[in-house]
Amino acid sequence: MNYRDLANPGVFDQPIYVPGKPLDTVAREYGMAIESIDKLASNENPFGPSPAAMQAIEEALPNLHLYPDGSCYALKLALAERHTLSADQIILGNGSNEIIELLGHVFLGPGAEVIVGSFSFIVYRLVAELFGAKIINVPMSDFKHDLEAMSNAVTDKTRMVFVASPNNPTGMANDQCELIEFIDRLPEHVILCFDEAYAEYLTEPPDLRPMIKHGKKIICLRTFSKIYGLGGLRLGYAYGHADLVALLNRVRQPFNVNALAQIGGLAALGDVAFCNRCREENERGRDQLIKGLKRLNLKVYGGSANFVFVDVGEGQIVFEKLQKLGIIIRPLANYGLPDHIRVTIGTAAQNERFLSAIHSLTN
Repeated sequence: MNYRDLANPGVFDQPIYVPGKPLDTVAREYGMAIESIDKLASNENPFGPSPAAMQAIEEALPNLHLYPDGSCYALKLALAERHTLSADQIILGNGSNEIIELLGHVFLGPGAEVIVGSFSFIVYRLVAELFGAKIINVPMSDFKHDLEAMSNAVTDKTRMVFVASPNNPTGMANDQCELIEFIDRLPEHVILCFDEAYAEYLTEPPDLRPMIKHGKKIICLRTFSKIYGLGGLRLGYAYGHADLVALLNRVRQPFNVNALAQIGGLAALGDVAFCNRCREENERGRDQLIKGLKRLNLKVYGGSANFVFVDVGEGQIVFEKLQKLGIIIRPLANYGLPDHIRVTIGTAAQNERFLSAIHSLTN
């Protein structure tokens, strides 16, 4: 009898998340120096981590023999102040992905239904399948969540609806009025998981806190992996009603957020100048990429996040050709978008190099 004979049957149907290709892997495959490769695949901050976070982490290194604060007290308090909430409305996770999994532990199982947009972040589906829930895919309209169609898909078995705004990988966002109308239509037995991973790139992100205060069943996800530049620390958080957060804490592992992530996150949260600069550079970079891609007669969706979504015809082929030139982007066939790629907005020099490479491939 081998391990497969002992495994739970559902394991064999569980899809596997495929991350963006790492720099060192491409360097090995093509015999390139790592510093010669531009990674524009995973929506990382091209300007690196928050300088304040790096300094705080360096100062904390002598204390690595100590366990982290299991309650994340200081960071939770700072986040509560930032969002004008109470600390018991905040939960920290090993990336926001962990919080999605915690939601699965508490609310999902066989017989439950989960509604997702057809081109939405694949982790929503992975978690739903992990817990045996049925996934209801709702077609998107112009690569944006069709909230009316999602509302119409709700049944008495629906337990969760996932909406990301801006959406990953398409970059399209739903506005505040659309979201409020959608939430008002959701019945009492449905929880909205609103993913705000890219909210810091918006000048006026939707604010669902008033609806949480009035008893709507909503949990909002945020991350330190994007504008704060701390993807390597795996730090995310969520906010919602205190009763919901208390349930998630019941299934959370102790010390799920390491000490350096907590210290770095707290420092990054206060690094306002860095975040403002990254947001401004991102706007300039988006404009640079959109104009450059349009000059090549490519259909490009700028969206509202730190990436652009482009129809290049054969995404996998373009991905492979760009890799040989030392540029990593994200093909989207596993999202049902074989003609499209997602390109992280880089520095001005990285963006120009990508545009020159695309020009050489399409002419």
